[in-house]
Amino acid sequence: MGSSTGKPQPRQQEERDQEFAQIVGTSAALESVLAEVERVAPTGSTVLILGETGTGKELIARAIHNVSTRCGCPFVKLNCAAIPFDLLESELFGHERGAFTGAVAHRVGRFEMADTGTLFLDEIGDLPLALQPKLLRVIQEQEFERLGSGRTHRINVRLVAATHRDLSQMVARNEFRSDLYYRLNVFPISIPPLRQRRDDIRELVMHFVDVFSRRMGKRIEEVPQSTLNAFAAYDWPGNVRELQNLVERAVIRSDDGVLPNPLSPAEVAMGSAPKLGAIEVSRRRTKPGALPDRAYLDSLEDIQRQHILRVLDRTGWLISGPNGAGAILNIHPNTLRSLMDRLGIRNNTSHSSLNSAQSPCHARSGNAKRTRSESDACTE
Repeated sequence: MGSSTGKPQPRQQEERDQEFAQIVGTSAALESVLAEVERVAPTGSTVLILGETGTGKELIARAIHNVSTRCGCPFVKLNCAAIPFDLLESELFGHERGAFTGAVAHRVGRFEMADTGTLFLDEIGDLPLALQPKLLRVIQEQEFERLGSGRTHRINVRLVAATHRDLSQMVARNEFRSDLYYRLNVFPISIPPLRQRRDDIRELVMHFVDVFSRRMGKRIEEVPQSTLNAFAAYDWPGNVRELQNLVERAVIRSDDGVLPNPLSPAEVAMGSAPKLGAIEVSRRRTKPGALPDRAYLDSLEDIQRQHILRVLDRTGWLISGPNGAGAILNIHPNTLRSLMDRLGIRNNTSHSSLNSAQSPCHARSGNAKRTRSESDACTE
């Protein structure tokens, strides 16, 4: 039996690299997450993955499956936020013919698809309250009925769930069942945002440059240090998904084999800490010896939130396209959506007044199901 401490042996390292093939980075923060994956994967216990949008929750879920004894069995995923409420129950549990209007044939749900394997429920915080008792029963009893059927189906499924929301706060607000939360929270794994694992940025950039240059038939021979420095200074509100999109943009724009800096001034302003120049201007406008009352100062997030709301009101909440808010703010629509999610901005009639900007609310993630590819490294 090998030692339980120290670095993996060459064969162990090779197996580990295969299991975590899509996960890019060697920072201490990421290594800590992967250690947790290796600890819980063989147990079969329910796992709750926590992290901001774009940090790589699906890849961690896949890694848990790959390291587990179920690795040769199905890995089935469902984004709870991407399915309309009236279809979500059927997606989870299936239905019989005639169970509802339009049910012309029986359908197998995701739990049956995942039998003997792993079911990954992304954005579990968006699961409607009405469905939560049914999910709780499946987790506890490993059984369910299809819609329109009285027959009980027994299954053997490992559940991995993920969310960018604070479920404990949702429980306190009666927006999420406490009993379901405790069932899901057996083994939580928190994925750090990219701004907390900046040591991985260079490796991620090189990975995505390789992916997109091969896909586009281009040769990128140089990534200037100035571009890497700009990436390192940026706070990445959209995390690795935003980095992936920006590297793709830069590869498209590269005509001379050199990767340009794709960050626009607006993105830098919205995703980075204030620069020294701005601080110096503020100091010059403040009388010597006088400190402004914090009660009269808006935070940077408040200012960003109010400005984005003004632009959204102007565009009628249109985000994409030449007349959308993304174009006006000169940032990619996906970056804007991530920023709106971080700032708690959602389309609500109360947003017609800027006063609502003072009470941030949770935004539903609209991430549609994605096709898995090598460019998905740490982006779900």
